[in-house]
Amino acid sequence: MIPFFSLTRQYVGIANDVEQAVLATLRSGHYVLGEPVENFETDFAAYCGTDHAVAVNSGTSALQLALLAAGVGPGDEVITVANTFIATVAAIVETGARPVLIDVDPVTLNMDPDAIAQAITPRTKVVMPVHLHGRLADMEAILTVARSHGLMVIEDAAQAHGATRGKRAGAFGDLGCFSFYPGKNLGAAGEGGAVVTDDPELARKVRQLRDWGQSERYMHQIKGYNFRMDAIQGAVLGVKLPHLDHWNASRRRVANAYEKGLPPSLARATGPFGEDHACHVYAILPEDRDAFRTGLAEAGVATNSHYPRPVHLQPAFAYLGYGPGSLPVTEAYAQRTLSLPMFPELTPEETAQVIDAVTALVEKTDATRTIKEEFAI
Repeated sequence: MIPFFSLTRQYVGIANDVEQAVLATLRSGHYVLGEPVENFETDFAAYCGTDHAVAVNSGTSALQLALLAAGVGPGDEVITVANTFIATVAAIVETGARPVLIDVDPVTLNMDPDAIAQAITPRTKVVMPVHLHGRLADMEAILTVARSHGLMVIEDAAQAHGATRGKRAGAFGDLGCFSFYPGKNLGAAGEGGAVVTDDPELARKVRQLRDWGQSERYMHQIKGYNFRMDAIQGAVLGVKLPHLDHWNASRRRVANAYEKGLPPSLARATGPFGEDHACHVYAILPEDRDAFRTGLAEAGVATNSHYPRPVHLQPAFAYLGYGPGSLPVTEAYAQRTLSLPMFPELTPEETAQVIDAVTALVEKTDATRTIKEEFAI
């Protein structure tokens, strides 16, 4: 079976460095924050091209603390998308604010800048775009709309480590948020996250919030949280970060091979796949996803689905009042999205096998060439 993702293959190439870093951390006796985390924060800020990076215990925590540092709270509204992992919206809810969900562009699957202005109300505080699948959202257009209304911008860059268009993901808005869940392009050996920013006051607030609101030991100025990063995660991430650009280039190699080799009739999240796309996910859109997934499994190809039920149709968020048909592009995409194997160590031979298996199934179905044509509403 060709795996959908493999951390064991990645580990082979970095095992010695990771084990030395972890053992050194264990022997230090300092297991929360500390030097490994501080070193990683410095290096990750430099990598992202920001002045500050604050490491936390998960990507969800990064989003929540970024929102709180931006002053978001009860009575406020945050504009974002439903075509994302649930953490994006859950983090907004945890601040007491209300998520306002808009539809996505049918080609990029990212936030539609033209839909932002219609969603703005006097209560709107923040616009939160998501770089879905690792593709940068149209940050220039999003920032133009947000700034014209005096709104802050917080990037959910949890899938886009290293994606670049003049700036790197996370460096466009007021704050950028990352997840280091093991399956991400830059993954820890457990949970982890970070907030990046150029604003020293925002960075100070995030640091204070992650550590029980302390301005100094046992002086709790504000309500805070235990969202600190473990030292071992900082050590592992410090070893992995220098490999990120190479890993992303390998992901783009796989994505562009798919793009070139898959049948033109197959609807998909189209490329080209350049540096503005970290290629966290490569999604196709078969007519019958379940049958297609079964067929690929029988051919020895593992798949996944990101995300088959959008956030606004999840029972947990029914109270927001969005029903079927409210976000038509998001819903049409969610009904059919199927993710093909995608990780840096996927070999050309395995990539070719995936293409052959998909091609054989496409011959039995009808499909539309582009998402835009498929989902023009």
